[in-house]
Amino acid sequence: MAVSANRLELLQIADAVAREKTIDREIVIEAMADAIQKAARSRYGQETNIRCDINTKTGEMKLQRLLEVVEHVEDPARQIYLELARDKNPDAEPGDFIAEQLPPMDFGRIAAQSAKQVIVQKVREAERDRQYDEFKDRVGEIINGAVKRVEYGNVIVDLGRGEAIIRRDEQIPRELFRPGDRVRAYVYDVRREPRGPQIFLSRTHPQFMAKLFQMEVPEIYDGVITIKAVARDPGSRAKIAVISSDSSVDPVGACVGMRGSRVQAVVGELQGEKIDIIPWSPDAASFIVNALQPAEVAKVVLDEDAERIEVVVPDDQLSLAIGRRGQNVRLASQLTGWDIDILTEEEESQRRQKEFTERSDIFMQALNVDEMVGQLLASEGFASVEEVAYVDADEVSSIEGFDEDTAAEIQERAREYLDRREAEFDAKRVSLGVSDDLREIAGLTTPMLVALGEDGVKSLDDFAGCAVDDLVGWTERKNGETQRFEGALSGFDVSRADAEQMILSARLKAGWIEEEPPVEDEVESDGEGETEPMDA
Repeated sequence: MAVSANRLELLQIADAVAREKTIDREIVIEAMADAIQKAARSRYGQETNIRCDINTKTGEMKLQRLLEVVEHVEDPARQIYLELARDKNPDAEPGDFIAEQLPPMDFGRIAAQSAKQVIVQKVREAERDRQYDEFKDRVGEIINGAVKRVEYGNVIVDLGRGEAIIRRDEQIPRELFRPGDRVRAYVYDVRREPRGPQIFLSRTHPQFMAKLFQMEVPEIYDGVITIKAVARDPGSRAKIAVISSDSSVDPVGACVGMRGSRVQAVVGELQGEKIDIIPWSPDAASFIVNALQPAEVAKVVLDEDAERIEVVVPDDQLSLAIGRRGQNVRLASQLTGWDIDILTEEEESQRRQKEFTERSDIFMQALNVDEMVGQLLASEGFASVEEVAYVDADEVSSIEGFDEDTAAEIQERAREYLDRREAEFDAKRVSLGVSDDLREIAGLTTPMLVALGEDGVKSLDDFAGCAVDDLVGWTERKNGETQRFEGALSGFDVSRADAEQMILSARLKAGWIEEEPPVEDEVESDGEGETEPMDA
């Protein structure tokens, strides 16, 4: 009866541990078997291959020594001759294992302690795996917990079936937590680490606010309203862009709620963080104007290649557009993904006057005309000498005060200037050692060849080995700021598509790649005129 009681006690312990740690009962029993095997090896020898089987229904424990069947024994503790194995099992073959029953053993104090360590380790590993599997699919959710302790500014949160951490930089400024406080946070990462799964929570993540709105606004949960972008200065101010798929639903009004009830619920959770709710627009200019609210915008100028926009505001709106310590424009830039330059109307007027003066001076010097003629050309919208030289003569003669003869003379002077400049650039190209082969690449002008030569690109192979970024430059966004890196042709009006086509042409000409045959014949063969083979 004593043996039977021990068996039942073994299963009861396994059940209790499985319930307490919320892990599978089979894992606990397997850990016990591993522990018994380790204790048995300490008695019979570490080199011995021992297996312990525990019956999950009766608790009966069976201890066996396994011997591998071989023709030539090298390790008597683990192997047995084929002839001896066939005495015990006539069907034994090399590679099989013979199991020898071992007598029950009494565990000594050291063996029992060692077995306990094995069980604790196995159970802990199973608990970590269970915790990781439970939370790895909850990244992106809001989770509730109780503050367990605060360590060096980091908050340890008890989630009931695991612990999580809110690091100091993921907490809203001036927010204080005490043990026992209830806390809501956003799960932004779950990692498997040697000390166990680490669940990282955040209360400053932009998606934390988005998820809070989803909980408060049924239209967002149902998918009628979509949150397109979020930008936060945690604890101070935030901007959120929303759009409605139903024209009858006002996205801003739905998020604000009756008398501001919905947005106030979110503001209360975020420790009074002020929230600007902005209607999203597919038109970048309209969206940026909305994002700069409450400031009024007079004019915007977009540079889509550099993702930069100039915003012109009235003089009295400048401080409102920039915001306290640049907060308003910084959040608008984060929300839209564009770099925003803010100018007053006076600053913009001064800049345009400067550009007008510079263009006038260029025309005066290049065409050898007086100041009035240069200003007339600049005011008519001519931006370069090339435009003056190659536009239709009627456009020049239609300028007030010009006649056909004057227009012809101005265009003739423009062409002569361009010819002289072309000759100067070509001489400089030759002195830099830029190959004549590059002149045959469509789109490359002589000034571009000089710029390439100054950048070390002098032969057809050099140019063919360039990447698009090498020619037109590239931008990198770090810490919310965009940094621009110039390319060899950044000073010219060359798009990325143009640069790609020029590089492709150079590689074809250099023989690096072969031109694909046209597929027109194949397309035509699929039409109605397709002929079928005649039967023999």
